[in-house]
Amino acid sequence: MQPRNMSMSGVVDLAAVKAAQEAKTKAEQARAEAARHGGTGAVSPADLVIDVDEAGFESDVLQRSTEVPVVIDFWAEWCEPCKQLSPVLERLAVEYGGRFLLAKIDVDANQMLMQQFGVQGIPAVFAVVAGQALPLFQGAAGEAQIRQTLDQLVQVAEERFGLTGLVVDPEAQPGAERPAAEERPAGPHDAALEAAVQALDAGDLGGAVQSYKNVLAEDPGNTEAKLGLAQAELLQRVQNADPQKVRQEAADKLGDAQAQIAAADLDLVGGHVEDAFGRLIDAVRVTAGDDRNAVRVRLLELFEVVGADDPRVTAARRALARALF
Repeated sequence: MQPRNMSMSGVVDLAAVKAAQEAKTKAEQARAEAARHGGTGAVSPADLVIDVDEAGFESDVLQRSTEVPVVIDFWAEWCEPCKQLSPVLERLAVEYGGRFLLAKIDVDANQMLMQQFGVQGIPAVFAVVAGQALPLFQGAAGEAQIRQTLDQLVQVAEERFGLTGLVVDPEAQPGAERPAAEERPAGPHDAALEAAVQALDAGDLGGAVQSYKNVLAEDPGNTEAKLGLAQAELLQRVQNADPQKVRQEAADKLGDAQAQIAAADLDLVGGHVEDAFGRLIDAVRVTAGDDRNAVRVRLLELFEVVGADDPRVTAARRALARALF
């Protein structure tokens, strides 16, 4: 089966807006459902490491990634470096106590998944968070590097997607049934929001923008539509830009508001969030009047793109306040 909404680039992922909101909702529903059944939905330590194949990928990885980050270990029996890395990942999965789930995929038996993830060599380690896939590292990395990567992963999963992981009970029976969360009732704007995501997937930025605007016309406070619109409009702005020309103009015209705004858009699309924010905050300091206001407004728009809960946005808001006052 085809992994959905995969983003290997690590940059701003538009489809992740919808996935993030759904992940938070599903995680809360799962905890509430477990409480109603008189338990915590706890799993055994043995359940933190699972073997996954193509048939079970949807349920074992994509669906589970809405409640816990899933780390994928691509391996093979003949791979000597895999024999060094896999035991370390398995031990850390237990040590991290449910903050991530380790899914082991034998590439010899699951060639389609290997191809879909673009695996060029093994061992290769990926993660899936709220349906979004990203590469972590390739090769038998050292334990210190692995720990650092995992720490970043669980932090992002919690701060951006509200995924606090699984509850682990050493006395729980391996493979015990956990109460499933009830399906979220369809919302009045789900069809329009889904149309926007499909337009993004098809590269139809204009269609995505219009779909998000349609939702906001009826529901001005819809958070998902606001975030989606901000991101779709960002991609529209940079779609036909010449990156080399834009960056050269920004370097030559440090006090030019529009030059810095255009470069900040490229920074953000490229995943350089702090650079984008820092560039515009510096521009606020050296501009005045309408130019300064234009920079400030664009910075606030980029805050919407990244998300108000992101710690980088919080830090940049403080820096903006200092620059303004």
